[in-house]
Amino acid sequence: MVEAALLSWEHKYVKANSVQLHYVAQGSGKLLILLHGLFEFWYSWRHQLPYLARQFKVVVPDLRGYNDSDKPPSGYDLDTLSSDISALIHSLGYEKAHVVGHDWGGAIAWHLAHRFPSKVDKLAILSTPQRWQTVLTHGLSHSWSHLQRNWHVLALQTPGLPQWLIKENLSSLMTYLFQQQVVRKSSFTQANADLYQAALQKPGVIPALLQHARHCLSLTDWLNSWFSPSRLSNHPLTSPTLIMWGEDDNLVPTDMSALVSAHETIISRSIADCGHWIQQEAPYSVNRELIEFLS
Repeated sequence: MVEAALLSWEHKYVKANSVQLHYVAQGSGKLLILLHGLFEFWYSWRHQLPYLARQFKVVVPDLRGYNDSDKPPSGYDLDTLSSDISALIHSLGYEKAHVVGHDWGGAIAWHLAHRFPSKVDKLAILSTPQRWQTVLTHGLSHSWSHLQRNWHVLALQTPGLPQWLIKENLSSLMTYLFQQQVVRKSSFTQANADLYQAALQKPGVIPALLQHARHCLSLTDWLNSWFSPSRLSNHPLTSPTLIMWGEDDNLVPTDMSALVSAHETIISRSIADCGHWIQQEAPYSVNRELIEFLS
């Protein structure tokens, strides 16, 4: 399916929020934006592009700092990243879009829907707690083993961690993430892991990845969420929302529904025998749920 669709995928660039974003597009109609997570790039949505393009104009950007998008020295906080996507929607000539995010991309999608509610039609979140800081909170209060499984994100919080150390261990990190942490082992080949590694080895990506990861579990954001009311509370989530997760996800808490605020109406779906990389491990199930929800 993926190979046959390659001929109809378009690689383009667009200026959004003062950065040039690379994106892959397919289809026509209502705009649908897919946001990738940490350590990934547009390729993580390869199974969704041709399927969802039957009904939508599907746009899959590389987030700022990743792969072929610009890699500025700053702007990796949720405010700026959500502004990037808001500007992307506008630059593509649309008023609003359906937005789907996985992992850190899901956190950006949450933030976008709160800050720019008029820009988000329907929202789907995959393998992402409402706030990434919740992962750390959950780990401290419930499971030390959960923190151990997230060592790669926690290690990137270390101030002054040399970039060369990440580069030297990038191959083993890719093996850990895309082979050891995968439940459905046949979902990833060595060729897949090599593509992710090649995208991360492009000039400027590792420094950007460090900033993404440090904002992902920002201690400042974590403390602010505890000791001060969220400034986003004045903009409640109004978009119809779907949240999906793999029941055997080792990288985020498995009971994702317990991490969703009670005041927000959400449709929840779990997929059995599936890990963190949900849209790649169970593409047919994810595609079916997304089409049903978005249509």
